[in-house]
Amino acid sequence: MNRLKRIFAIVGVVFLLGMYLIVFILGITANPATTDMLMAAVACTVIIPCLLYGMMLIARVLDNRDQNKNQEEDKK
Repeated sequence: MNRLKRIFAIVGVVFLLGMYLIVFILGITANPATTDMLMAAVACTVIIPCLLYGMMLIARVLDNRDQNKNQEEDKK
């Protein structure tokens, strides 16, 4: 489970850093879409960690379900 958490955390960090790097580059080049991109980056700063947390919860529930199923089969 710890390995799964680390993978999700690394993916989230890489995605957020890449997104901010793109916004920074667009800001330097004075692209007219920079404001919209910045707002999208700010929104993703909240949305992406929430999605990753949800994925971890689902993975935990599915893992527990599989373990419970195996324990019930062992009792039979």
